[in-house]
Parts: sequence; C-alpha cells; structure tokens
Amino acid sequence: MNPSQRRRFDTLLESALESMSPRLRALLEEVPLIVDDRPEPALARELYEELGHEPDETLQDFVDFLCGLHTGLALTERSVEQSAGLPDHIRIFRDGIVNVAGGWHLQPGEDPESVDNAIYQEIVITILHEIGHHFGLSEHQLEELGYG
Repeated sequence: MNPSQRRRFDTLLESALESMSPRLRALLEEVPLIVDDRPEPALARELYEELGHEPDETLQDFVDFLCGLHTGLALTERSVEQSAGLPDHIRIFRDGIVNVAGGWHLQPGEDPESVDNAIYQEIVITILHEIGHHFGLSEHQLEELGYG
C-alpha cells in the first residue's frame, strides 16, 4: 500500500469511527484498535496453522484477505480467578480490507465514491466483527448477524 492509499484508508477509518455510536467508541477506548497494512509473517503463519492449515502457497491468499483480528480473552471466557494477562486489542489490516472490498481501482463506468464506500463499509464490518469476538461471538454467529 502506498502512502497516498494509506492516507485515503485512514481518512475512511476516521469517518467510520466517528459514525459509530458513543458506546462503541467508548469500548474502543478500552480495547485499543491497531491498524497495520498486513499481519506480520509470523503472526499470519500462526493464525493459519491455528485454523488447521499447513503453511503452503495458500498462506499468501489468507494474508491478502485477512481483515482483522481480536487478540485476548473474550469477555464470556473470563473469570475472576484468572490473573491479569496482556490487554485485549483489535487489529485491522488495510490490505485485507481493501482486497475484500474490491480494491482501489475503478471499474469502467464506476463512480469513484463507490470504491471509497465499499472500503468504508468493509472497515465498519471488520471493526464490528472483531468487537463481536471481544464479546464472545463465534464466526458462525457473526456470519448470521451479517458481519462475516
């Protein structure tokens, strides 16, 4: 991702965050949102293997379309007996979000705002998806809610 695309993405991200309800914005004050272009190679391999895959040529496809990640223990899995661990956080990945949204390039006859709108919508979906994981929702439950 070049610097111009990164600025464009970050402007859309700021707009998406501002449009969220005060409760969601307050939650993001407690669960930091980290924005990266893409996951680090070691993290990508670890996630891929956790899903039951062997690192192979499809790992790159996984990385190219990975939009976000909730790290930490879901609220539904916590207990008062557990010692404090590392704080939860949510990561979103610019490249994955842009790829899932269809990329930066206009199709013939396409309105330039439609590209930004598709990326904006994917940013919102990704953040809500990862917040859902923070509250203990599974991939299946998030899919049923339209945040898959």
